[in-house]
Amino acid sequence: MSKTVKAPPATVADDELAALVAHWQAANYLAVGQIYLMSNPLLTEPLRPDHIKPRLLGHWGTSPGLNLVYTHLNRVIRAREQDTVCVWGPGHGGPAVLANSWLEGSYSETYPDVRRDAEGMARLFGQFSFPGGVPSHVAPETPGSVHEGGELGYALSHAYGAAFDNPDLLVACVIGDGEAETGPLAASWHSNKFLDPVHDGAVLPILHLNGYKIANPTVLARIPEAELDELLRGYGHDVLHVSGSDPAVVHRAMAAALDTALDRIGLIQRAARAGGTAERPRWPVIVLRTPKGWTGPTTVDGLPVEGTWRAHQVPLSGVRDNPEHLRQLEAWLRSYRPGDLFDSDGRPTSQVLACVPEGAHRLGSTPHANGGLLLRELPVPQLERFAVDVDAPGSAVHEPTRVLGGLLEAVMGATRERRDFRVVGPDETASNRLQDLYRATGKAWQAGTEETDEHLDRHGRVMEILSEHTCQGWLEGYLLTGRHGFFSCYEAFAHIVDSMVNQHIKWLKVSRGLPWRRPIASLNYLLTSHVWRQDHNGFSHQDPGFVDHVLNKAPEVVRVYLPPDTNTLLSVADHVLRSRDYVNVIVAGKQPCFDWLTLDEARAHCARGAGVWPWAGTEREDEGPDVVLACAGDVPTQEILAAAQLLRLHLPRLAVRVVNVVDLARLLPDTQHPHGLSDRQYDALFTRDQPVIFAYPWLIHRLAYRRTGHPHLHVRGYEESGTTTTPFDMVVRNNMDRYRLVMDVIDRVPGLAVRAAGVRQTMEDARLRHHAWIREHGTDLPEVADWTWHPGPRGTRPAPA
Repeated sequence: MSKTVKAPPATVADDELAALVAHWQAANYLAVGQIYLMSNPLLTEPLRPDHIKPRLLGHWGTSPGLNLVYTHLNRVIRAREQDTVCVWGPGHGGPAVLANSWLEGSYSETYPDVRRDAEGMARLFGQFSFPGGVPSHVAPETPGSVHEGGELGYALSHAYGAAFDNPDLLVACVIGDGEAETGPLAASWHSNKFLDPVHDGAVLPILHLNGYKIANPTVLARIPEAELDELLRGYGHDVLHVSGSDPAVVHRAMAAALDTALDRIGLIQRAARAGGTAERPRWPVIVLRTPKGWTGPTTVDGLPVEGTWRAHQVPLSGVRDNPEHLRQLEAWLRSYRPGDLFDSDGRPTSQVLACVPEGAHRLGSTPHANGGLLLRELPVPQLERFAVDVDAPGSAVHEPTRVLGGLLEAVMGATRERRDFRVVGPDETASNRLQDLYRATGKAWQAGTEETDEHLDRHGRVMEILSEHTCQGWLEGYLLTGRHGFFSCYEAFAHIVDSMVNQHIKWLKVSRGLPWRRPIASLNYLLTSHVWRQDHNGFSHQDPGFVDHVLNKAPEVVRVYLPPDTNTLLSVADHVLRSRDYVNVIVAGKQPCFDWLTLDEARAHCARGAGVWPWAGTEREDEGPDVVLACAGDVPTQEILAAAQLLRLHLPRLAVRVVNVVDLARLLPDTQHPHGLSDRQYDALFTRDQPVIFAYPWLIHRLAYRRTGHPHLHVRGYEESGTTTTPFDMVVRNNMDRYRLVMDVIDRVPGLAVRAAGVRQTMEDARLRHHAWIREHGTDLPEVADWTWHPGPRGTRPAPA
C-alpha cells in the first residue's frame, strides 16, 4: 500500500524549518531576479524601469517547486552525507537550478567572476537569458546538470542510466507533469524492472504536479488521486504525497516524505546486498503538488495568475512600460524579505546556508554530474584476437557483427569487476549477431522469469527494452556520469531517437567549450539490419536516413562510418570505443559479407577514411582513370566491385578507379568538418573532371556539392523503393545494382554510349532476366547469388585488348 503524507508530524525542529524556508525564499528571490533584473539586485533603491531587462525571457511557473526540491535534497544530503545527482526534468526552470547552485557556492567556484556577493548576484541576474550570457533553461553551462532543458520526456531514463553501476548514488529525478504526458517518459517508468539493488544506485522519482503546461491543464494533475496512485503502484512504486500551498505545511511534509523515501531505499539496498531477498522491490515515488507560480503574483490585470497556466513563463510582462506591473514586481520581490536573506554585501546569511552540504556533496559540485572526472580508459583488447584471415580480396566470407560480438564480449569480460560498460538495444542484441556478449554477462532483468527464458540475469549488463527512447536515455545517463556504452539498433528504427540524439549532440558541442566539463565517452551506435538487407521484413524496415540526420549536426561532434567488411568494422569499433565527446554512427551488416582487407590494410584504410583500392580497378600507373566507381558500406561496395568486374570483362580498355569511403565526413571540405578532405586531396582521389558513379544514398550530393567535380558526380542509392523481396532485388529496385552501375558508366564516359551500346543492352537484359527469375523462383539469379570476386592477383589489370 502507498503511504500518503499530507500533514505529517513534525520531523524537523522549528529552527531547522525556518532555515529551510529561508533557503527556499532566497532561491525564489534569485529566480525572479534572473528573469527580470539587470541591476539593483538587492533592491537598495526603489525599482525603476531601467533596472529591468529589455527582453523578459524565462520560466517562473515551475521554479518555486524546483527550489523546494533543491532545498530539501540539500537537507538530506547534508544529514546523511549522501552522494546525489538530481535530474531536473522541467529543465526550462533554469532560474531555480542556477539560483541554488549560486547559493551553495558551486556556481562561483565554476565561474569565479560570478562571486557569491552583490556584484556576483548582479552578474547572475544580468547574464541570464541575455546575449553573451547563459540559456534560460538548465544546460551544460549549469553546474550539476546532466539533463538539457530541451529534453522533454527523457528525465527518468537519464536518471536510471546515471544509477546503473553506481551503487552508492542517489539519483533524484524531478518529472514535470507536462513531461509526464510524453511517450518516452511513459515507457521509462519501467526502468525499475532493470535496476539491480545490489550493484546499482537508487532512483527517486519526484512527480511535480503544478497543474498546467503552457496553456492547458495536465492529465496527471486532473485525474483522481486514487487513480494516480493505482497508476504509479502499477508501475511498481509505493507512493508518498506532498501537497499544499502553506509553506510551513509543505516544508514539513516534504521533509517527512524524503526521510521516509530514503529510509525505504536504504532498507531495500541493505536487504538485497545481504542476500536476503530475490524479489523485485517496490521503490518509493514522491508526488509533489504545489501551485504553478507559487508565491508569485496572484492576479495581473484582473486575471488569476498563481496556480494557473498564466504563471508558466513571465507573469508580469509589461514592467518597463506599465507602472502597475512595475509596482507589482517590486512588491513581489520584496515579499521575500531580501534584507533578511542576504547581508549588506549580498552574501547569503548563515540561516540561508544552514542546510547546504559541503564540497563534492553539493548538487552543483558532484563529480557524477561531470562524468569525465570519473571516466577510466576502456580495456579494449588487441584486434588480432578477433581479426579474420584474408588471403586475397573476397576470398572469405563472415558476418561482420558476429565477429564484433566477440570483441564486445571481451570488453564486457574485462570490465566485470569495475562495471563501467553496458550494451543497450531494443530487443535486438542476438538478432544483430552480438549474442557472444551473453558469455560474459546476461540481460539485466528484475521482473518475473519463466523456464523458457534465456540469459536473464539480475546483475546483467546487456539491457534490452522495446523502447528506443528508453535505451537512448539509459545510455546517455550512463555516459554523462562517467562510463562507457554501445547502442545496437535496426537502422530504420534509429529514427525514433532523432530528437534525443540531436539534444545529446548539442550538449556535447556546448560542453566542448566549457573547460571545467571533462570529456566523456562517446555515444556509439551500431546500425545493422540495414536497408539493403531488410528484404525479408519489407518496406517498413527500409530506411537509411538516420545518417542524414546526424550529419546535419555539429561537425566537431558527429562521425559516421560505413565499414565495408569485417576487419574494417573491427578497426572502426576499436576507434569509437576509445573516443571521447563524439556521437559515432557505424552502419554495418550482420549478413554474410565478403572480406576485402586484412587487418593491417583495414587499419590503414580506416585511418585514411577514404582511399583507392588499386587491386579492384584497371587504371595504369601514371595514367588517370576514365571513370571513378565509388562506394560506402558493405552492399554498395559489393555492387561497385561486381560492376568493376563486369567492366573489366566487357570493356577491358576502360581505365576504372575504385574508391571506397569508410568515413563519410571525408567527402566534406576540410573547412566544414575536421575529417574533411582539402580540395586538392578530394580532386586527387575523385578527379576534377571525370565521371564519378557513387553507390550510396543521395546524401553524397549534399556532402560533395561544393567540390569542383560535383557536376560529374552521379549517385545511385536508396530511392524509397522497397518491399518484401530478394536481397538483390532491393538494389535493383533502387537502381544501385551492378548492371545499372555499368549502364551509368556507359552513359557518362564520353564516347562510350555509341561504342558500348551492345554492352549496355546486355546489362539491361540482365535486369529483365532478374525480374522474371525472382517472380518464378523466389530467389536471386544464380550469377548474382553465386557471384565471387576473381579479377586476378592483387594490383593487376588485364592487358589492353
